[in-house]
Amino acid sequence: MNRAFVVAKKDLMIEWRSRMLLVRVAPFALLVLVLFAVALDSEPLILRAAAGLVWLAMLFSSLLVVQRAFAIETDDAALDGLLIASGEPAQVFFGKTIAAFVQLLSLAVLLVSGAIVLYGATVSASNIVLLVTTMLTASLGLASVGTLYGAAVANMNGKDSLLPLLAMPVAAPLLIGASRATEAAFGSQTIDASAGWAWVALLAVFAVVFVSAGAAAFGTLVEAES
Repeated sequence: MNRAFVVAKKDLMIEWRSRMLLVRVAPFALLVLVLFAVALDSEPLILRAAAGLVWLAMLFSSLLVVQRAFAIETDDAALDGLLIASGEPAQVFFGKTIAAFVQLLSLAVLLVSGAIVLYGATVSASNIVLLVTTMLTASLGLASVGTLYGAAVANMNGKDSLLPLLAMPVAAPLLIGASRATEAAFGSQTIDASAGWAWVALLAVFAVVFVSAGAAAFGTLVEAES
């Protein structure tokens, strides 16, 4: 894991210097929330849909984060050099997943805060742990899916369009679970906290499955694309 953290640190340092998350992804995600608020134009409907809109914006933003993470590795066979330096493909996968997780978790905090400000969503003290756990598990799931499929299309022609086509159907269960758990955390009358925790359990299983699958398949995918 030491080498995985080195890879994650490299990606995060590149992000810190480029400010892509701050300059491009975060404004885009907030703009999605604002556009949905204008389009729905109904306070009860917006409150009901707030959790789903947060995670829909997260999905779009995660694609930008993953595309950026692999765009910096495709020039001059940088990914091949990274694999040789790390020794094990799984270490590169874990490193890139950790870096994507940190960025997506930051976005999740921003978008939930945006939903509270723009949509009037509320989180009671008793539901804060549920909300935080939801953001952690869902962000890890999105990061692992994005890293796995980002590696699969890294060297393909039309990779910018292939990544959404491949990743979005797979991420659908995660988005449903995250939306329902977040809705419970927002105090919805249609789902209680106990049901929200059941959805969090699904998110945890999803994250474990894709982290494991990604670690096992990352090397094969990269070699197939080389």
